[in-house]
Amino acid sequence: MKILIFGSNGLVGSSIKKVFEKNESIFETIPATRKDANLLSLTETKNFISKIQPNLIINSAAKVGGIHANNTERSEFLIQNVKINLNILESLIDFPNIQLINLGSSCIYPLEAENPIKEEAIMTGSLEPTNSPYAMAKLTAIELGNSISSQYGNEILNLMPTNLYGPNDNFSDKESHVIPALIQRIHNAKIENLPSVEVWGTGSPMREFLYVDDLSNAIMFLINNNITQGLLNVGSGKEITIKELVEKIKIVVNFQGEIVFNKDYPDGNPKKLIDSSKINELGWKPTVNIEEGLKQTYDWYLRNQ
Repeated sequence: MKILIFGSNGLVGSSIKKVFEKNESIFETIPATRKDANLLSLTETKNFISKIQPNLIINSAAKVGGIHANNTERSEFLIQNVKINLNILESLIDFPNIQLINLGSSCIYPLEAENPIKEEAIMTGSLEPTNSPYAMAKLTAIELGNSISSQYGNEILNLMPTNLYGPNDNFSDKESHVIPALIQRIHNAKIENLPSVEVWGTGSPMREFLYVDDLSNAIMFLINNNITQGLLNVGSGKEITIKELVEKIKIVVNFQGEIVFNKDYPDGNPKKLIDSSKINELGWKPTVNIEEGLKQTYDWYLRNQ
């Protein structure tokens, strides 16, 4: 099977590439980056897909970021992510035999959705406001994917992972997701011998995290079991408060100072746990717990900062 991976340099794409290349006797992987095709251009995207002629495309390309980036670059998040998804999906119209695995996000679900959040909760209420542009782009991809599948016959599987973390993440103070942001901030405080670290929000929100290689193994599991269409949540099934997460990162980094929560910054959704029972019932379960995942992530950060 020839698999084209869009976004192969990012957190998810690099993990998929690594996991699938271990099975090169079964899969031929073609990693693609911005240098190979500008996904903001329909012409470039379509020409590249036509040139490669893959059996399956895994779309892990996206403009991503944490609460601050999502809330301050709202137009860019909506415009760029809509363009990426529309160009890939529209390109498939002329290639009805190409399958697509489209990676979304659990932020597509309504703010007031009942926890744990089932797949059926999609488009049943208002979105969490700080990242609604990103969520709308992902919802648009799902709706267009369903339409193309129905009208032109492409098999399209939409995966909604929970909060992901791991090697090759974006480690920055204001542009990244919570785990890499905290790792960098606490590590820098340790190196600079600072007495404390400020963390945004109250520390009370509950979050679910999944180590990125677990998602890649879930994708391989679904391909091997010929699960080719529909909408599936992919999560760890375990919740942790931001305060508990910070304490675990303190231990991994070996930071001895104090954590100060700045309540002037938004918390975002107070609780978000997705229901992964459907994929669990198919036979997949995650294998990396949060302590081991944080250790592997920090080890990678130390080697690559």
